[in-house]
Amino acid sequence: MFDPAESIDFQGNTGPFIQYTHARIKSLLNKAGYTSAATTTADLALSNTELEMIMLLAKYPAEIAIAAKGFSPASLANYLYEVAKMFNKFYHEVPPIIKEENAEMRQRRLNLSAVVANILKAGMRLLGITVPERM
Repeated sequence: MFDPAESIDFQGNTGPFIQYTHARIKSLLNKAGYTSAATTTADLALSNTELEMIMLLAKYPAEIAIAAKGFSPASLANYLYEVAKMFNKFYHEVPPIIKEENAEMRQRRLNLSAVVANILKAGMRLLGITVPERM
């Protein structure tokens, strides 16, 4: 049964949750003065959450193919929800990115955040949904 209040919830499997996550990432990148995906050279260990997120992001092309082949935009929407959920887990588990003292670690986490934002924006665009830069 459709519940209008549930459909705009920022905490569930909804478009606004994904849109909010995108806006949150853009805010983080703006506060950090992030302008491009500068490469990092340090051999720094990845946290388990970072590894999980990278593996999830790597599935993006396959998820698009699955959605297209099955004529199932819902599968892409579910994938984007998982990406948003994983980013929020990452954001809460790592020390504050902007306050990270190690410049290489900070840049790597900003780069990862930017990739998440790009995937959320591109995926939502495929679904015909825009994502705001800020909320």
